[in-house]
Amino acid sequence: MQADAVGDRYELIEEISSGGMGAIWRGFDSVLDREVAVKLIRTDAIVSAEQAEEFALRFQREARVTARIQHHGVPQVYDAVLDDSFDRLYLVMELVHGRSLRAFIDPEQPLPVSWAAAFGAQICTVLSHAHAVPVVHRDLKPDNVLVTDEGVVKVLDFGIAAILRTDVTRITATGTPIGTSQYMSPEQIQGGTVAPHSDLYALGCVLYELLCGHPVFDGDNDFTRMHQHVYDEPVPSQQVRADVPDELDSLVLELLAKVPEQRPVDAYEVYERLLPFLPTPGSRPESGTAIPTGVPDPTVMFRRPNAPRQRSIAEPVLQKTAPELAESVQQAPRTGLRESIKAAYERSDALLEEARYAQAAEMLQNVIEPAGEVLGAESLQVLSLRRRRAAILVIGGDYRLALPEFDALAAAFTRTEGAGSESAVECLQQAALCRAELGQVTAALRQFRDVLVRLRATDGDASPMAFDVRRLIGMLLLSENKVQEAWDTLQPLYDDLCLVRGKSDESAQEVRAILARIRLAEGPDGRA
Repeated sequence: MQADAVGDRYELIEEISSGGMGAIWRGFDSVLDREVAVKLIRTDAIVSAEQAEEFALRFQREARVTARIQHHGVPQVYDAVLDDSFDRLYLVMELVHGRSLRAFIDPEQPLPVSWAAAFGAQICTVLSHAHAVPVVHRDLKPDNVLVTDEGVVKVLDFGIAAILRTDVTRITATGTPIGTSQYMSPEQIQGGTVAPHSDLYALGCVLYELLCGHPVFDGDNDFTRMHQHVYDEPVPSQQVRADVPDELDSLVLELLAKVPEQRPVDAYEVYERLLPFLPTPGSRPESGTAIPTGVPDPTVMFRRPNAPRQRSIAEPVLQKTAPELAESVQQAPRTGLRESIKAAYERSDALLEEARYAQAAEMLQNVIEPAGEVLGAESLQVLSLRRRRAAILVIGGDYRLALPEFDALAAAFTRTEGAGSESAVECLQQAALCRAELGQVTAALRQFRDVLVRLRATDGDASPMAFDVRRLIGMLLLSENKVQEAWDTLQPLYDDLCLVRGKSDESAQEVRAILARIRLAEGPDGRA
């Protein structure tokens, strides 16, 4: 089924979350063929034409301001789309895959001090860039902070912030405080001027909660919590948790000062004061401390700054046993599944024609898992779906994602159809091509040679695929500077191409040109 579209460009796929201002959707940019996040402003918040116009103006300004925060810790803003009717307002931005900072807060297992400091320091770097614009977040809280799989912090929802200039104050003033009661500064609660120091207060609330496992003030309702922020003194974190260092405890208490001027000067100062609690480059993870399991480590970016991307490991494909397969097939709604697969192929083909490769691959991925549960992971239909998806990934240049799938497919077809089957050999060849594109030359050569052995056993040395594989082997040998081996591979290939297809064949001429360059550069064994 066709997804809802925004601005004739962005397709809304599924709702990710919703809040006071509206809903966040995972979407697809049909022009650039990439995932995006689409923030939809709640339509029920607009009750008049005048209010719609004010919302549109506010929204557009906030989108522009957010786009000015040039920092990797703020999701990039791509577009702002306003419906002609003002009924719907959208902000299109980078889609961040991660988990909420809220997931790291556990009263039974407080975070290591270095982890809390690492989260705080990363948030400080974001705030320092935002406050320089100047933009105040106004609603900083764990729920508005995402942590990627690499332990990197992304601060969300700067869209409700307003640029600190008098000409936009009128647009952003709503008469009610913007924020969440557990993290609101006293001046914010009392309707005073909201400035960068207000975000520092919220950061103090977040740090306190990371260290202690519970909010600094936790009354029964919003009114009680707001009263506590304005009038009550916080219990020092050291009284809750004895291993909090004196300097860190003092910093948190200063951040929670009732008067803005008594807080640290700016986010930069807070970052500097957190540095002593951060691990140094090259250091190992803490020992003797209960490290949370199953969540990303925020200290990695300090211990291994600018580290390479972690190597990905293909996950094993789960297979059903024969009895499980028979039972699932008997119970499965076969007609519905068949229609879903057909629709996925049709939709994927339509997206391919528009060069929207990532979305075309996702359309097939959406039916692969349910089809595997019903038909078995290695049924012909499921393997065909996976093979089609992997081929689309290659067309779109996503070799890193396609590689483990083609490896798994080659192994599956070898088990089900035999090592020399067309499907097994083609998937093995595609895996080798992916490795070559990713620079894994030695592994690609080994795989291409395996392909050639299988081809020779069935189709001989002169099939179209064998010709192509022999040429690729020669080219990879050249890339490893194995000139003599390359010559010994390409010269017989040229002879065979001339014999089968003639000297005027395009492939023969291409190989001839390569040999000529080898002769010119090296003259191996005096063959010039």
